[in-house]
Amino acid sequence: MDLSKVPNEKKLHLCKTYFKIGFFLLPFVWLVNAIWFFNDAFKKPAFDEQKLIKKYVISSAIGSSIWFVVLLSWVITFQLNRSNWGEFADYISFIIPFGTP
Repeated sequence: MDLSKVPNEKKLHLCKTYFKIGFFLLPFVWLVNAIWFFNDAFKKPAFDEQKLIKKYVISSAIGSSIWFVVLLSWVITFQLNRSNWGEFADYISFIIPFGTP
């Protein structure tokens, strides 16, 4: 989709929709929203809807970053403690490695 051909009102509606979709545990949509509308929010000449688009872009970037930090923390914690958690770790693992840690 070429955003340069889309009217500003439609851009705002699309940006707002992507922001709301991100609340359904889809942080990747927030990342796409922040990247896709970055130029409209910060680099284009001022227009009426720009203030709201900027708000959604910043919020999407923050939300996506928080999700990334949480996910990275979980992965590191699980990888470091999987062998110590015993049977519980096996239940929440998709692939159970063979051998001793």
